[in-house]
Amino acid sequence: MMATRVRQWFSLKSLVVATVVSMIAILALSFLVFQAIANRMTQQRIDPTFQKMDEVQLESARSAYEHRGQQGLIDYMGMLDRIFSGSHYLLDAHGIDPITGEDHSSLLPAPPAAHSRTDDGHGHWIITHRSQDGAYWFAATGQLGRIHIWTFLPYYFLVLGATAVVFWLAAVGVVLPIRRIASTIALFGQGDLTARIQTKRPDEIGQLARSFDQMAERLQKLIVSERQLLGDISHELRSPLARLKFAIKLARTSPNPQAALDRIERDVDRISTLVADIVEVTFVEGDPALRGAESVPLGDVVQDVVRDCTVEAEIRGCRVELDGAITGHALGSREMLRRAIENVLRNAVRYSPEGRVVEVTATETERCAVIVVRDHGPGVPDEALVRIFDPFYRVEEARENKNGAGSGLGLSIARRAVQAHHGSIAAENMHPGLRVQIALPLISARLTA
Repeated sequence: MMATRVRQWFSLKSLVVATVVSMIAILALSFLVFQAIANRMTQQRIDPTFQKMDEVQLESARSAYEHRGQQGLIDYMGMLDRIFSGSHYLLDAHGIDPITGEDHSSLLPAPPAAHSRTDDGHGHWIITHRSQDGAYWFAATGQLGRIHIWTFLPYYFLVLGATAVVFWLAAVGVVLPIRRIASTIALFGQGDLTARIQTKRPDEIGQLARSFDQMAERLQKLIVSERQLLGDISHELRSPLARLKFAIKLARTSPNPQAALDRIERDVDRISTLVADIVEVTFVEGDPALRGAESVPLGDVVQDVVRDCTVEAEIRGCRVELDGAITGHALGSREMLRRAIENVLRNAVRYSPEGRVVEVTATETERCAVIVVRDHGPGVPDEALVRIFDPFYRVEEARENKNGAGSGLGLSIARRAVQAHHGSIAAENMHPGLRVQIALPLISARLTA
């Protein structure tokens, strides 16, 4: 158990790490994309606008210098220094300041560039712009204000908070449901057959959970059914084996060994019948998907079963009558369907009084065929109408022996075979008699469903 929990923890940890790495990768990719968009916007929109502003300042400075002389240029450049901070210059074509005569050619970009907007890497910005006739340059320099890390700290916390919220949503929506599914599967694997996930999520995780619940439901029914069947088989074999052992001892000491041998033969026959019925139950239960299914004419199957059971009915002093016909076909196993109908009809013949009729009615609609078998016997108690389809269930042990009943698996085999063909079977008391109805879907209904 400890090893299982460790493996589950590492699997969850791997999923959490994968989720975190994925989110970090998405954030990094988003940052790169936004940075690329910002750079493109700067190149296509912002830089051209600033260049036009630089050109306006250049022409204004040139106009002030040409119309009002050096004082006009000094006044205009002083105004720019006050408004924008830094130092602003009007330079000639060689980078010489016409006011001070200082050489500022180091500020100019290398030819043939006509403008520049750069950072020298030491916190200084440099802006240059050449006039259209090449006679003047406008230059501006300044110290970039230091941006402290605390300036962007709120934004860092905002990003971290948003990431934490997204991660929490991912954990709640993906990681925790998967861990719940894994825990439920572990419980089921440890023997808790009632463990279910029971979710209403419409997404893939919900589909996975519902698939597991359906599988678990099916496995639980199979396991419980097999356990019950095994217990019933053990119970049914115990009595004939005990009688058989006693008969063998009696045959060794009895003065009339033939009577003991007859008893041994009866018990052996009963065990053989029981084993044959168990094999039939295993066959029906082991082929729920009806592999190799074929188109079965139900009408022919019903007629064959009625014809075979007529002989047994005549021996018991009753008769079988068939009313109606079925022309449709069912998709499945002909042998399984024959066994289902035959077991129900033989059960009706077994309990039918002498001189009475066992009625078999066959009808059909567009979607299904209905086969009804009704006898005029004693029927069964109302509380036993559902249980008569359980393996080895008998209403009255004495009546079973009186009528020469078999193992008690006949109706159980019939129900399993009918359910394997996606049909239904039910019984009701008719006072007198018992009425058993079998409904089977036809091929046309299966194809359009």
